[in-house]
Amino acid sequence: MKEFSFSIGVFINLLLLETASCAGDSSVVNPCCYYPCQNSGVCVRFGTDRYECDCTRTGFFGQNCTDPQFWTRLYLMLKPCPEMVHFILTHFQWFWDLVNNSFLQDIFMRLVLTVRSDLIPSPPTYNTKYGYLTWESYYNISYYTRLLPPVPEDCPLPTGTKGKPVLPDTKVLVQRFFKRQKFRPDPQGTNLMFAFMAQHFTHQFFKTNREVRGGFTKALGHGVDASNIYGDNLVRQLHLRLHKDGKLKYQVVNDEMYPPTASEVPVHMVYPEGFPAEQRLVIGQEVFGMLPGLSMYATIWLREHNRVCDILKAEHPTWDDEQLFQTTRLIIIGEIINIIIQEYVQHLSGYLLKLKFDPSLLFKARFQYSNRIALEFCHLYHWHPLMPDSFLIDGEEIPFSQFLYNTSLLMHYGVEKLVDAFSRQPAGQIGGGRNSHEIVLKVAEMVIRESRVARMQPFNEYRKKFNLKPYTSFYEFTDDADMARGLEELYGDIDALEFYPGVLLERARSNSIFGESMVEMGAPFSLKGLLGNPICSPEYWKPSTFGGETGFSIVKTSTLKKLVCLNTKWCPYVDFHVPRNEEEAKPRKLSTEL
Repeated sequence: MKEFSFSIGVFINLLLLETASCAGDSSVVNPCCYYPCQNSGVCVRFGTDRYECDCTRTGFFGQNCTDPQFWTRLYLMLKPCPEMVHFILTHFQWFWDLVNNSFLQDIFMRLVLTVRSDLIPSPPTYNTKYGYLTWESYYNISYYTRLLPPVPEDCPLPTGTKGKPVLPDTKVLVQRFFKRQKFRPDPQGTNLMFAFMAQHFTHQFFKTNREVRGGFTKALGHGVDASNIYGDNLVRQLHLRLHKDGKLKYQVVNDEMYPPTASEVPVHMVYPEGFPAEQRLVIGQEVFGMLPGLSMYATIWLREHNRVCDILKAEHPTWDDEQLFQTTRLIIIGEIINIIIQEYVQHLSGYLLKLKFDPSLLFKARFQYSNRIALEFCHLYHWHPLMPDSFLIDGEEIPFSQFLYNTSLLMHYGVEKLVDAFSRQPAGQIGGGRNSHEIVLKVAEMVIRESRVARMQPFNEYRKKFNLKPYTSFYEFTDDADMARGLEELYGDIDALEFYPGVLLERARSNSIFGESMVEMGAPFSLKGLLGNPICSPEYWKPSTFGGETGFSIVKTSTLKKLVCLNTKWCPYVDFHVPRNEEEAKPRKLSTEL
């Protein structure tokens, strides 16, 4: 009935437009501005006032791709809604214990991977310039790709045909709905160790080129390539390398290995003007000197790289520097993907199904080993509400203002104390709004401005793309009545709500870090990017790629705890979750369990 009403509404609007045109009004609205094509149908304009929906391979037919074919109808009848799937995956512990300890784990894991990744088109379809398929969208990797085409330029309103003629002022929007009133910890137990991993991990492929308008990326790679460790170009990489035994350059402070300084390695890093050269740590990613949490992870990965080089050299004494470096890099990439899937995504999902990193699960599936970063993925991943008001390290409280660009904290406390402190301190809840520290508000403003330049479609259109029910009102969207009234005042219509405010302000699921949309939209991009990595392909996923069974084992058995504790003097509490009990939080000596 709702689809029928939608079709009638579009028909009446187009009829009125036709009548206006016949009466002599030359300003005919592009019919695609009404987003008439449902279920991933493609709107194609003909003449000035006619459109057709291309329903090819959508499983639907009809004028607006709203009539399901027989097998689609049957599938929709049997398919549980996303909320039900989430409920099942986060409840019934006894059932998931059975699954996790049997062959059923592989079946469920394969299902999770295929269902999620199938939502992301490969090869990519649109980019940030074109609203139709072009060779540029596929070939020119300097663009971010995008899931939905841009709002047509000739639409009467900024988001199509709904809402107000002018979008809300970004500063007003962010101050009213993003700015923290009181720190709200994530009820899921997420900590700062997770928060800094999120930043460290994603900044290898989220590198927006802000010198060029229109959604360009400076990243040469569109996935997990460890460029945040090794640099995103060959010149930077060669400067960072020791050129001996495959290792990276380092300095020794208090008998421990740390990244070198700018006085030793002449590569560009982003530091405030006048920042002392001896305190400018040089890292693969040029902005990682900004936060000690990022410098901490950079130090851990530097030590891990050089540790793995020693292991490979002992097994392959005939290998030269280049082969040792290149093979170690592949191992590091494997470790990153393993830790992200089995611990980072596991924690984020809240699933009782134990996630498993096993690329062979997809070897018989239709799967492409390539990836392109989408603008929507880049935007939704701005999770700045994770950051607290201050940082608690070894009994001292450090305000945000004194934390920024303070590289001395890394050597002063050491990696062990930073890991222990960040693993114990709660991060903020992302969903629900009004939980971003004042220092990071300008980033939210920037993301919203970028989305407007790229003419991103409204939030509800993305809900439909990911098979989610579009919201019918702001009061359904958020359980904060004041926020609902305010958003309605600024946007006028729920169908005009923008994408980034939508995923950040949406009411959070019960006891969860964020809302339904962030999970259902973010997970497909994430899993497709992780499993689409070349090392996960049948050609790469074998022992010889990683120097033999020893290197292959390092990849397959890697954990966050191993990563830290094999590269520190003592093993702190390390996890993506704050301590659940006193026993879990006790620091431990290195042991054979690693």
